[in-house]
Amino acid sequence: MKVFLTGAAGFIGSSIAAGLVAAGHSVTGLVRKPEQIAELAGIGVQGVLGSLNDRELIIEQARAADAVINAASSDHRGAVEAIIEALAGSNKPYLHTSGSSIVGDASGGEGSEHIYYEDKLPQPTADKAARVAIDDLVLASAKQGVRASVLCNTLIYGHGALPRDSVQLPRLLKQARKSGIVRHVGPGRNVWSNVHIGDVVSLYLLALEKSPAGTFYFVESGEAAFRDMTAAIAEALKLGPAQDWPLPEAIAEWGYEMASYGLGSNSRVRGERARALGWQPQGPAVLDWIKHEMLHPPH
Repeated sequence: MKVFLTGAAGFIGSSIAAGLVAAGHSVTGLVRKPEQIAELAGIGVQGVLGSLNDRELIIEQARAADAVINAASSDHRGAVEAIIEALAGSNKPYLHTSGSSIVGDASGGEGSEHIYYEDKLPQPTADKAARVAIDDLVLASAKQGVRASVLCNTLIYGHGALPRDSVQLPRLLKQARKSGIVRHVGPGRNVWSNVHIGDVVSLYLLALEKSPAGTFYFVESGEAAFRDMTAAIAEALKLGPAQDWPLPEAIAEWGYEMASYGLGSNSRVRGERARALGWQPQGPAVLDWIKHEMLHPPH
């Protein structure tokens, strides 16, 4: 299959690209910087230079492909509209990447018992309404003859195909290395569902082949509290116990969005549809990965 992939030089995108190539697919990847073309060539991907604002380029590449995967921003509506326009009536697969902060509660590090299911999604908060509207637009394109699915990833860990950082854990690691103190937002009792990057890739490959049109997936294989993940980071770094960090100080370090939603919220979800599709996660549990693999990237 010939696949057009946005975000191809990113953490998720490059890992999906390498997985597609290994499975025998041909991949054209959208990149923003000329030097990323050579980087992608190293993993067997044909790079094309452009941005999510290049509507005509996106339409042209999407029409030339057998399938499209958007692994760039979950919040760029224009790119999504261009992809849907290009694929309308073709029944080609379109996989759109979202993130489970759409159900995040910005709890300041306090815990929650609330778990969300794919067929019972809540009304989004004001902060996340625009992203959810894009997810809904993708799912609705099934009525326009697009085999569209939304893959809503949880906290992703693991080392990707290129030397790139995932969103959450590397920020905790970087702060700890900088200050000598491992910290979590508030008391760190907040829980996120999580998934290994290798398992993310295997689900994208499976969904490309088999996902029915209009399907929303939570991508998760377990969950962990942030205080347990920071304890594992402290153990790996041989530092003292992880410390609570008041939300205002965390915001000063990481910014409002990252501190409040990426690191200070609960996002507990269950991904039943991926398993029904035949997905079987194989990756190590997050605490084991932090302790034994996080500090040893292959690159």
